[in-house]
Amino acid sequence: MASPPLPKLGVWKFASCDGCQLSLLALEDELLAIADRLFLADFREASSRIDPGPFDLSLVEGSVTTEEDVQRIQGIRAHSRTLVTIGACATAGGIQALRNFADVEEYRSVVYAHPEYIHTLGRSTPISAHVKVDLELRGCPVNKRQLLEVVTAYLAHRAPNLPGESVCEECKRAGHVCVLVAHGTPCLGPVTHAGCGALCPAVDRGCYGCYGPQDTPNAPSLIRRIEELGMPRPELRRFFRTFNAAAPAFEAASRSLSEEGPA
Repeated sequence: MASPPLPKLGVWKFASCDGCQLSLLALEDELLAIADRLFLADFREASSRIDPGPFDLSLVEGSVTTEEDVQRIQGIRAHSRTLVTIGACATAGGIQALRNFADVEEYRSVVYAHPEYIHTLGRSTPISAHVKVDLELRGCPVNKRQLLEVVTAYLAHRAPNLPGESVCEECKRAGHVCVLVAHGTPCLGPVTHAGCGALCPAVDRGCYGCYGPQDTPNAPSLIRRIEELGMPRPELRRFFRTFNAAAPAFEAASRSLSEEGPA
């Protein structure tokens, strides 16, 4: 009796730096352990093999920034049974979503010698703004262990075990002194999704929000506390406009700090 075919894996890139795909490749030994349970159908960062699909599992990195991107992600969705977005670009528009707060036409005219050749959308948007997404894995870049958990959970036909709490809980478990309370250092840890291992607070620096908003963020409360520490509103606004500037909770927080008020 013939064995059932292996699940087909596709890994796709949109507007991004490739860091999340590299996180997958950085698993190395762990990937080898599950390599015989997956068929690598299309992963151009790792292999020249291109299989037309359909795909059982698609991992998508990057944001949608052009009309061609919109059409392409719709095609990938149509040929994918399960679609998972990986990283801040795919889940929240990425650092390039800073365009969402400015005039793209002005940027285009200033940056490029021939702006007429540059075709782009006015906003950088997450994949979920255009197609149904089955799971979002945050981070800039993603935590490779969480990425492995997503793939192995798929192979085991179970839900992945992923944290929903804030970076503060990672800090407490590791025994780090709270930089916000003890030193008055502005920190987004209370509103940021866990996953980095509290990397910045571990070296007495405030969290920059690389993993985006945690499941139940209270940004207004944190804003009041950081303002009490003396951070000017324009600087505090920039604090929320980094890797996950277009994540709804962070975007709402930064717009509430704009000179003209919420927009």
